Amino acid sequence: MKVELAGKTVVITGASSGIGREFARALAAKGCRLIMVARRADRMRELAGELEVPCEIITADLSQEKECDRVIETIAGQGAFGLFNCAGFGLLGPTVEHSLEEELSMIDLNIRAVHILTRKFLDLRREAGSGAILNVASAAGLLPAGPYLNTYYATKAYVASFSQGLAEEMRDLKNGIYVGALCPGPVYTEFTQVARGKEWSSGLTPEQVVAYAIRKMEKGKTLIVPGAGIRAGIFGTRFLSRHRAARIIGWGQKGRVEE
Repeated sequence: MKVELAGKTVVITGASSGIGREFARALAAKGCRLIMVARRADRMRELAGELEVPCEIITADLSQEKECDRVIETIAGQGAFGLFNCAGFGLLGPTVEHSLEEELSMIDLNIRAVHILTRKFLDLRREAGSGAILNVASAAGLLPAGPYLNTYYATKAYVASFSQGLAEEMRDLKNGIYVGALCPGPVYTEFTQVARGKEWSSGLTPEQVVAYAIRKMEKGKTLIVPGAGIRAGIFGTRFLSRHRAARIIGWGQKGRVEE
């Protein structure tokens, strides 16, 4: 299903940095009214000051279920057409060296928040008979496993699978709601700083990822994977056993763990 975003009201989580921030800029250029959600209000206020469209700022920690509920309650009745779930983070290094609290916080943000917001946003849009949801997963979610970035890979596999399955349900129900999963490879954002790892040796800019994502959304594409190299790499893993692929991926991630 093709999506028309110009002039619509859209909700963007993780809008204070990275891909979320760039979506805010790109959608503002299309004349969209923005509802930006993140923990860092100062960054969102700075961004809103740069944009020439109406912007509403919601400060929230989406790893908390009650905060997800508050966001939905706030946007209900505002006619928001689109939801861009961009909030998330990862942690590099052996799983046993991360605190369980950090791991569970990642699961809560990367999975629970995405599921809650997606599900409740669908409830808001079903009666309207139109809408669009883009969940930012990762190329990691399309690969067998990711040693040394383990929990992150697992969370993104959930997001990719959930979004793709939901998209098929929406098509079958013919309710006019688009659902997509954005699955980029390495992107030059704050991800590696938060993950406590070395910077990517190669990757795409947020601008490249977002421009590609919007083009594919507007054409109705469900699984969106920016970058020919990443698409080729994902395809190549089909010719390896899951064990072999996981070992190769783990070797690459281990080299990026800070000493």
